[in-house]
Amino acid sequence: MTVARTSRTIAMEQTVNARTDALAPGAGGETGSRSITRTDRGLQPLSPRALEDRKLIHRNDSVRTQADAFRGLRTKLLALGQGRNFVTLVAPVQPGCGGSFVARNLAAAFAFDHSKTALLVDCDALHPTQHKALGIDIDGGIMDYLDGSISDLDAIQYQTGLPRLNLVPSGAPRETTGEHFSSSRMRMMIDSFRGTQSNRYLILDSPPTLDSPDALILSDLADLIVVVAGYGQVTIDAIDDAAANFDPDKLAGIVFNNIY
Repeated sequence: MTVARTSRTIAMEQTVNARTDALAPGAGGETGSRSITRTDRGLQPLSPRALEDRKLIHRNDSVRTQADAFRGLRTKLLALGQGRNFVTLVAPVQPGCGGSFVARNLAAAFAFDHSKTALLVDCDALHPTQHKALGIDIDGGIMDYLDGSISDLDAIQYQTGLPRLNLVPSGAPRETTGEHFSSSRMRMMIDSFRGTQSNRYLILDSPPTLDSPDALILSDLADLIVVVAGYGQVTIDAIDDAAANFDPDKLAGIVFNNIY
């Protein structure tokens, strides 16, 4: 597959390229209508200043360019989703491309819409970062659920301080994850998260595509895939190699990100 010749890729590249360069990795949000154990604790929404400290997009003019870029990305994904809620895998080409930053802010963009909720799922078990970036103290995550240490899905969902956005952290770092991500328990978990609310959109934060087989395994759970390339960091050949790992019918496009 040649990235430059993929029309869906080109469209998304033009949406975000050179427009996400004023923020660095950031923070997240609150719950929708369903009662969730950890998301009913009354966490106060974060102020714009607090969101900026966490380098997360918000509605104020100070980050309007970046917020509009992620809204544009959200709009293109919604068009590809054809009216259904869907699971998006955000997969960086290699470490340092800013995939976790893009995943957080894409989830925030979905949460901006009052008719939608977003669930950010940290699937980078070796280098989990989302809970730290969001300033959330955790006592369990995906890997703890998958290995049976935690049996209640409510127990691994956390408020983030941004309305309608919740986080499922990875948990303590793990070396081996492939068999967990390919398990029926993982698929049932994703189906449960997605099916609980018809207006819920899942964003899976993936390990780097060229460094681990986990991104390919996770892609089987996703409806759409966004590949993140660090602007000026990766070659076209590396982007081609990363994109070639995925089903071309699921590949939504390439985001060139200036944040590392």
